[in-house]
Amino acid sequence: MKKMILMATVLLSTLSANAQDTKTPAWINNVKLSGYGMFQYRAEDQENAEHNEFQLRLVRLALDGRASKDWYWKIQMQINGTPRLVDAFTEWQKYDFFKVKGGQFKRPFTFENPMHPITQGFMSYSQPVSKLAGFSDRTGEQASNGRDLGVQVQGDFLKNKEGRYLLHYQVGVFNGQGINVTKDGDERKDIIGGAWVMPVEGMRIGAFGWTGSRDHVSKNRYAISGEYVKNDWTFRSEYIHSQGYSVTNATLGDKADGWYALCIAPIVKNKFHVKARYDCYRNEKTWESSKTYYEIGADYSFNKNTQLFVEYALVNNRAAHKNHNLVDVQLDFRF
Repeated sequence: MKKMILMATVLLSTLSANAQDTKTPAWINNVKLSGYGMFQYRAEDQENAEHNEFQLRLVRLALDGRASKDWYWKIQMQINGTPRLVDAFTEWQKYDFFKVKGGQFKRPFTFENPMHPITQGFMSYSQPVSKLAGFSDRTGEQASNGRDLGVQVQGDFLKNKEGRYLLHYQVGVFNGQGINVTKDGDERKDIIGGAWVMPVEGMRIGAFGWTGSRDHVSKNRYAISGEYVKNDWTFRSEYIHSQGYSVTNATLGDKADGWYALCIAPIVKNKFHVKARYDCYRNEKTWESSKTYYEIGADYSFNKNTQLFVEYALVNNRAAHKNHNLVDVQLDFRF
């Protein structure tokens, strides 16, 4: 970690010194440093596994900018826990209807996966997204924060008279092994894509598909998604279905699914919200294998860069035939 901080310091010092040189290329002046941290307290009273602890959920630093008018790039590193590179990509953005991205970045699967960990709204990503989009994936692949290495095209079509696009598409080809791997384990690529319509302002209705494999084990998934965000209200719901065996747990069947539904309501617009989420995941697509979180919470913004989140969840684990309580408090900041 010390080496990474030193490298970032040297890089920023070099860019700062170069920015004072009148001969500095224009793209260097466009480089921006950003980052965020998520400080968390969590307590659970699960039988024989009670715990409460403070931890750094995430600490990340990013550099991004434009190599030219049409080329955007970003590099992001996670520096808590095991330091690692999470994003490293460039995107050609000349046309709204056809953009090309290459490198390591979020998989184009579900509405929630590409969202920022803070702005997605809850103490963590939903169970179905975590288990079926590459965070702590059911297949047993390394934890990849929903990312992979590949190439993607995307774009927006059908602009209405107000200047708002009505249709979005995205499709990519990926290794299927997660982030920072040296090679594709079975040489077969994953194809992931989706599309959504935006019939009224703030609304998205979409569908996603994913086919591929990991270590010669086939994987097929789809998701149905809906979202409405307007006047500081947020409603979002998604269903995800997966077919394919785990390569690390031979006892699991070949099917799993999950869904969530949430609402975030403003008490003081852009300042104070209350929220609720129903989050269910079935590891073998049976009710006996289901785990459900019934969540309520609130968040408060001290300013545009600092927020406090508080949540309570009743956790129903049918496989264990037990319920337990969970309390999560997070102080998040960004710059």
